[in-house]
Amino acid sequence: MWDYTEKVLDLFYNPKNQGVIEDTQGSGTAVVFGEVGSIACGDALRLHLKIDVESDTILDARFQTFGCTSAIASSSALTELIKGLTLDEALQITNKEIADYLGGLPEAKMHCSVMGQEALEAAIYKYRGIEVEHHEEDEGALICTCFGITDNKIRRVIIENDLTTVEQVTSYVKAGGSCGSCLADIEDLIAAVQDEKTATSARVAAELAIAQQQRPLTTLQKINLIQQVLAEEVRPVLLADGGDVELYDVEGEVVKVVLKGACGSCSSSTETLKFAIEARLKERVLPSLVVKAV
Repeated sequence: MWDYTEKVLDLFYNPKNQGVIEDTQGSGTAVVFGEVGSIACGDALRLHLKIDVESDTILDARFQTFGCTSAIASSSALTELIKGLTLDEALQITNKEIADYLGGLPEAKMHCSVMGQEALEAAIYKYRGIEVEHHEEDEGALICTCFGITDNKIRRVIIENDLTTVEQVTSYVKAGGSCGSCLADIEDLIAAVQDEKTATSARVAAELAIAQQQRPLTTLQKINLIQQVLAEEVRPVLLADGGDVELYDVEGEVVKVVLKGACGSCSSSTETLKFAIEARLKERVLPSLVVKAV
């Protein structure tokens, strides 16, 4: 028996926003749905959104879910979290936030929160007419043939949730949870991600130490360090949430960047600029740097 929170049980027995949304043509709104999973695999979710065309705001959200207690509760929680948000704001919702809204989920059921996040992305990108999946998972090598999970998807989930064991990966995306033939490949992916993180941290720390000994930095040294930190530490985080950043120019202590994708139109772009980019550059390059968007 799973140890569910009271919130999970409440939204399972009394789900909110269950059902479909009728498409009313000519009302200044649009209705779209995104779906993930399959009944054959045990869980399936279809998420319906009603969107104000002018403001890109989610006016209503409903769901149809075939699955377990966690799947239904996660779907209900997701609809409550996203109503009233703009599409860019909704894209910032993570599977962790869905689980936190529920007071937590058993680790073996975390894949239900991931399913909700992916259904939301599928609906929004379908509305925007983007045919290629946001995370380009179809282009990756198939690792888990039982559930159709690619290496790109597994890597993304490992990085986003800081996973360190095969059991955790299985809990989040089901990969490795059936025949077990892919367990060794999943272990290799976890090891590769950990090695990349260790190597990046060591390289940046070493270069920073050298740079600090040779202060003041030349303009070229400063630009090279900034570009390296953006490429190896900042961009992977932003890309995972649909955003991106590009170095535009460096004038003295002022670093000018261009925010792209979801970051460019997100209402929290100022926070992204200061906390995700400026703070990291202050730590890794120079504490006096100021980051501005152009």
